[in-house]
Amino acid sequence: MKNAQAYAIQKTARISPKKVTPVMNLIRGKSVYESKVILALDPTKAAKFLLKVVKSAEANAKSIKLPVDSLYVTELWVGDSMSLKRGHATARGKFAPAIKRSSNIYVGLNERKSK
Repeated sequence: MKNAQAYAIQKTARISPKKVTPVMNLIRGKSVYESKVILALDPTKAAKFLLKVVKSAEANAKSIKLPVDSLYVTELWVGDSMSLKRGHATARGKFAPAIKRSSNIYVGLNERKSK
């Protein structure tokens, strides 16, 4: 996390990174309060994971005595984590794989400089 003063990471969240990305784009660059409101009203599973990580990053910012009112989301990205490889037997002795993906979610917060 290069630009972030406070950050939080959730590893091995049981959701595909492809499903988290559109929800991340909703809060990128927004203030912490605004992003928490957006995520609380979003009904998706990805929003629940992101809300948890944003709240954790906010708590980390409080612990290093940053002003919570002027914090905004600077860095926000998701990466692949481990995949569970499952599957079931199909016709004629074949196997149909089911790859259950998980992701690592990173949120970085920074203080917005007032003009």
